[in-house]
Amino acid sequence: MRLLTLNLLRSCNFDLNKLRFFCSTEKVIEPKSEIQKISGDPSLIEFHPSWKADEETDLRKQVLRDMRVIPDFINETEEISLLSEVEPQLKRMRYEFDHWDNAIEGYRETERQAWNEQNSVTLARVRSVAFDNGIELLPHTHVLDLAPAGYIKPHVDAVRFCGDTIAGLCLLSGAVMRLMHENSPDYVLDALLPRRSLYIMSGVVRYQFNHAVLSNEKSVWRGGKLIKKRRVAIITREQPKKPSDLI
Repeated sequence: MRLLTLNLLRSCNFDLNKLRFFCSTEKVIEPKSEIQKISGDPSLIEFHPSWKADEETDLRKQVLRDMRVIPDFINETEEISLLSEVEPQLKRMRYEFDHWDNAIEGYRETERQAWNEQNSVTLARVRSVAFDNGIELLPHTHVLDLAPAGYIKPHVDAVRFCGDTIAGLCLLSGAVMRLMHENSPDYVLDALLPRRSLYIMSGVVRYQFNHAVLSNEKSVWRGGKLIKKRRVAIITREQPKKPSDLI
């Protein structure tokens, strides 16, 4: 009977691969093909007065392309779901104040490779928006938990740990990120990272600028104080380039 059925399907030009797909119980999480690259909100980027509008205008344009902040990328339900999966591990850890390269104060961090179905869908959406097709990503997602009094000092990411692009979901609290050009310290900008936003950094802002998440003592957005509460970032990173690619 089984052989008769298969022969009948073949005679009707039925795609047997589709049959295997519909009969399979394994769920494969893939982003929807219609997802398009989303531009960041330029109103969430502010250049300091020290970077005059007529100076390095091409660099300014490149910064706005390479530093994208997309507000309300996830909703409250998705935020709760992501937190519920990482909280059990984070709660077993204590906040650290002696980061190995002196870059962070008041943090807990971990990495996670496997996610539940709902969170896998959310992170697939991050990958679709933030990374070009074919880009190889690090298999583990970085989870960085900053205490209310925690902050990240100015630094440039090491190329040996991650590649050109990183994308971070901001949970629980907004924060202000400051970027300063490594060779021209007057070229400074702030990026507001609202709660539930996605920020995407690549190109010049990764390697020509250092970046920091400001402490509450320094955290100001457009003249007003912005108090950061506890903040959890879920960060997807590109694979670092091979040594031969850096020559």
